[in-house]
This record gives sequence, C-alpha cells and structure tokens, in this order.
Amino acid sequence: MKKFSSHIRSAQLPDWDVTLILDNLRSAHNAGNVFRIAEALQLKIIACGYTPAPPHPVLAKTAMECDKLVPCTTAVSAAEAISQLRKNGCRQILALEHMPGSREVWDLEELPMPLALVLGNEAHGVSPEALALCDQTVELPMLGEKASINVGNAAAAALYAMYAKYKQQLSLLQVKI
Repeated sequence: MKKFSSHIRSAQLPDWDVTLILDNLRSAHNAGNVFRIAEALQLKIIACGYTPAPPHPVLAKTAMECDKLVPCTTAVSAAEAISQLRKNGCRQILALEHMPGSREVWDLEELPMPLALVLGNEAHGVSPEALALCDQTVELPMLGEKASINVGNAAAAALYAMYAKYKQQLSLLQVKI
C-alpha cells in the first residue's frame, strides 16, 4: 500500500468503535506499526505500562505520522484501561491471545460496539490481570511449531477479520453501508 495514498476513502461502517489496549508492548517499532493499523481502521489506542506512546521518536518514525492522527491515551496498566472502558460503556473486551479456550477471531458471532481488543507483550502476551477482566480471548490459528506472529501483524489480521465480521453483521441487519 502507498505511503500516503491519494485514494478515495472507504466509507466508515456505522457505529464502528474499537479501542486497542496495548499491554506493555516493549518495541516502539511494533507500537508504531499498530498506530498505522489503527489509523487505517479509525481506531483509538490506550498505551499501557511501558508501551511507547507519542511523542516518541522511534514510534513516530515507524508510525509515519499516524501517531499524530490516532487518538491515544495512556494507563498505568491494561487492567486499569479495561476498568475505565467498562465504566464508559464498552460492551465487549477481547484479548488476542493463543491459549486453550480461545476462539478463532473470525468465529465471533457478534461484535457489539463499542469494543476493545487487548494486544499483549511480544514475549509474555496479555497480562494475567488483564486476561481475567476480558470477556473472551480470540486467536489466529497457529499451525507451526513456534506459534509466534509479530504483534503488529497479528493485530492487522485480527482487526481486518473483525471489520469484515462487523460489516457482515450490519448487512444481516440490513443497515446501508
């Protein structure tokens, strides 16, 4: 995809309202990549713990100015961010984590808005405290022995699957999109 495309914008889906909770991401490069995805899909970000947040020179370079366009707040922990989102009416909080009991992201039946997706640390995953507060975990299939995907790549795959699922959900409700 082009660095800064002059394409015609896609129409935003009605009520599409997703917040990403970045749970102690250690890499500013990965965080910058997630900012680019967030800008493309018009998401919000809560950077938690030691996740790099704007202004940050390495994040800014990787984000390619998306760090200036994506609404971003910070929280001491992902658990605190989840609690705050719940108080503000977030209807569903999912963690992207490959573990027993996780559902493949495209098998979600419904995506009530607003919702949040928690992305975990590159080495340790989503913190146990945050996992305990999530409604469910979703995953991407892991067929290989290593079972490891870069957090930005995993976020992109999961979020675009969620976007497609939500679009389908709206069409079943016969909402014009």
